[in-house]
Amino acid sequence: MTSKQRIKHISKWIRSYATKHKISTLVVGISGGIDSSVVSALCAETGLTTIVVQMPIRQNKTLNNRSSMQAGWLLERYKNVTHMSMDLTKVFSAFEKDLVPYCRENEDEARVDLAFANSRARLRMMTLYQIAQSHGGIVVGTGNKVEDFGVGFYTKYGDGGVDISPIGDCLKTQVWDMGREFGLPQEIIDAAPTDGLWTDGRTDEDQLGMSYPELEQAMANDVLERHDVYNTLPIELGKEERAHLRKYRAIRARNMHKMLPIPVCKLEN
Repeated sequence: MTSKQRIKHISKWIRSYATKHKISTLVVGISGGIDSSVVSALCAETGLTTIVVQMPIRQNKTLNNRSSMQAGWLLERYKNVTHMSMDLTKVFSAFEKDLVPYCRENEDEARVDLAFANSRARLRMMTLYQIAQSHGGIVVGTGNKVEDFGVGFYTKYGDGGVDISPIGDCLKTQVWDMGREFGLPQEIIDAAPTDGLWTDGRTDEDQLGMSYPELEQAMANDVLERHDVYNTLPIELGKEERAHLRKYRAIRARNMHKMLPIPVCKLEN
């Protein structure tokens, strides 16, 4: 499937889902990254009312400028797009101030910082659902196949809290290709992927220790090995590829709780 065909297929899928469930409004959080930029464009392509929302929280100025750039790009091209921008820094700061006394004492600093980073994502999720429900719409997810279903690189009940996942079966490289097909601003396409949850501007690669092309290759190798139960297709991996596969599996293993259904204690009949 070409990028052009993929765009047409996904936009049609979004519209069909919305029509079937009598939904007229799509709500997307935009960060200035490639995933949210492509998803917002895919939603705009449906012709349905599309609300794109900027939600900076102590945001790096470069990231905020890119999300404004994406909003402007959409507004120039699609009459069905509405843009909202709200700075959630004060809300998050109040939350942080009340929680710090209960979290910082005798706790691991890195763990506490990660928890607060995830709280940013959950605050954004709450904001998107407030807007979506107020407008009779749904929240559209921006996670791709590598992040959401490969290594689970997202916040549980944060950016993972969505109603539909239109690019959930797309590799990151395929998302970049769709961005080029749309003609998105080059600055957005070239930007290093980041979740935008850290004030130090760390990228996805900084956190994962692997680039997306490396992750995609490791995912492919993992699938081949797991499905080749009879060893009919022996995989000859180099030292570096084998190391990437081990790292991929380690990341996936610690995040599997996000990707599996919530465990339920069953009562005996």
